This record gives sequence, structure tokens and C-alpha cells, in this order.
Amino acid sequence: AMEREVVAAFRDGNPDEIMSSAFKLRVTREDIHTLQNLRWLNDEVINFYMSLLVERNKKEGYPSVHAFSTFFYPKLISEGYKAVRRWTRGVDLFKQDIVLVPIHLRVHWALAVIDIRKMTIKYFDSMAQKGSKICETLFRYLQEESREKRNQELNVSEWTLHNMEPHEIPQQTNGSDCGVFTCKFADYISRDEPITFTQNNMPYFRKKMVWEIIHQQLL
Repeated sequence: AMEREVVAAFRDGNPDEIMSSAFKLRVTREDIHTLQNLRWLNDEVINFYMSLLVERNKKEGYPSVHAFSTFFYPKLISEGYKAVRRWTRGVDLFKQDIVLVPIHLRVHWALAVIDIRKMTIKYFDSMAQKGSKICETLFRYLQEESREKRNQELNVSEWTLHNMEPHEIPQQTNGSDCGVFTCKFADYISRDEPITFTQNNMPYFRKKMVWEIIHQQLL
């Protein structure tokens, strides 16, 4: 039955038909089609999926998670802290366990993870691109946020910034699955699970994500 639903979602139809709406976000048939084999995921799918992770993690036994939109990082680097200051209205980042920052690098998706508990910022890239600069930018953002919201300085020496190396995390073997890798990195990390999936899991993950987005519920 689940398989049939996924097949139906991939059928031709009105591209603007809304397949799911929640978290003040909408996912259309056209957006869902980006989950078909070897297509690049778009902002809508990634933002919706990140919101599902945040929602799931409100349950007992999960770390508390905040996820920034895919539009956060480009805004931060182009306009600086002041432009994103209000993005955390009503959220105390320093009371979260994990902060997820999806990163869009023109034609590639990756993930930065701020772990407030462990005082680490890690960069996860399924194509082994370097993210040291991204970690540094996010640490500067955190410093500003801490000054602004809690009037407290973050001690640089207490924090670890780390670019995950290709031998530490699974790598993609094609040019199109980076968005799915990014979402699944976020899924496993937000459950404090070791990252055990591989490229071989991608076709299954794509279908599963279709079902999860339509039903607004993670399996």
C-alpha cells in the first residue's frame, strides 16, 4: 500500500497540486518529483523534512533539535548576523541539544551540525568537500547570538570545529544524491545514532521520504 502511494505521488499531474502542508510550508507534486531517482532535492523538500525531524524530536527520549531553513546560511554569509538575528525569536539555541544547518552550495547540499551539549560544530559532506570555513562562520554566528541573547562570551578554546573526513562518513557515488544524504545525516544525528547507511540505501530512502512527507510523519 505504501509503495502504491509513492508510485501515485510520482505520476504526472498538476505540478502545483499541494501534496502536503504543515509547519507553514507547502510541498507540491513538482517538489515531490525531485525525490524521483537521481534528481536533485529542492529547498522545499529539505526544509519540510528538517521540520519533521524537529517535530519527532519533541517526543520523550530524543535530543532537542532546532533546524534552520536552507535560506539561513546564504543570508548569514551575504548580509551578516544582523540579517538573521530575528530568526531565533522565541528559540533559545543554547537550550537545544542539536542545531541542524542545511547548507546549499549552488549545486550541492551538505549539513553543518552544532552540538551544544558537546560544544562541537561538524560539517558533513557526502562529496568530501571541505567545510572548515563554514564551521568558522557558524561559530562566529553563535558568538554573536550568545552576546546578543545572553550577554555571554563563548570561549573559543572550549569548542571543537571539525570537518568530517570521507573515511568518517558515507560518501555518494553519483552526482545527484547529496540532498538525500544531507537529510539522512540529519536524521541519524538527531537520534544520536551512528551513521551506518550507504549509497545503496538511497533509492529506498527516497521512496520512504515521499511517504513521510505526504503523511507528515517519520517512519
